[in-house]
Amino acid sequence: MLRGSLMDVSRCRIMGILNVTPDSFSDGGRYTDTASAVERGLRMAEEGADIIDIGGESTRPGAQAVPAEKEIARVVPVIAGIRSRSEIAVSVDTRKADVAAAAIAAGADMINDISALRHDRAMADVVADSGLPVVLMHMQGTPETMQMHPRYDDVVEDVLNFFCERIAFCADRGISRIVIDPGIGFGKSPQHNIDLLRALPRFAALGHPLLVGVSRKSLIGAVTGLPVDRRLAGSLAAHLYVCRHGAHLVRVHDVEETRSAFAVLYALERGEVPAHAL
Repeated sequence: MLRGSLMDVSRCRIMGILNVTPDSFSDGGRYTDTASAVERGLRMAEEGADIIDIGGESTRPGAQAVPAEKEIARVVPVIAGIRSRSEIAVSVDTRKADVAAAAIAAGADMINDISALRHDRAMADVVADSGLPVVLMHMQGTPETMQMHPRYDDVVEDVLNFFCERIAFCADRGISRIVIDPGIGFGKSPQHNIDLLRALPRFAALGHPLLVGVSRKSLIGAVTGLPVDRRLAGSLAAHLYVCRHGAHLVRVHDVEETRSAFAVLYALERGEVPAHAL
């Protein structure tokens, strides 16, 4: 998918997760060398991903920060490798300006910042100068501390107010291509996550594309009682729900399965079998 279509919200798009880290909560350590990471990204493109989100720093609860130099060494060769072999859109999952700048130079099409441009003051300038879309995610605290004691007066109102402030911040700096992400699992209890997901139409009403990442997360485990490697069915149910309640992008580990679930959903809603299946 080419850069110009990244903000097209005519259907719910799929963002495939590619963690090139040793310690991410679900797939940490599986794609730590460049060759296997590039092949995984290309495979997700073949399975139907619209964009590949590449991260070189784990942001699971309790994760420790990674120096920018190490993060760049992890993500840039993978971005360049995928870009040399495919036109699939690529996002870089980082909160550091130096990493974002290096990723953009390597061919990244989007910046996914879990800190919503708050961690690194230089990030806003990098995003503004690039003209690329940026994902602003809500997180209470930091990955090291966020799940210790998450508290809100009203989680939906608090997160909505956060986005209003961040959108205004971006407008002041000439950043208009914004995607918002309520940050499921980032400083939230299971009930907070449920409340946010049920309020997705209110977030979509802010007028910017809405990204939701719930794949294999602790919310799925809390509801089903299942470990990370058995949360596919619960994740698919969540993806279908958010797709029909305001989400424009879903961030997933299981691209092929999510694409199949969406295909069935769309066929049932349209009342016809797709031409390619006949």
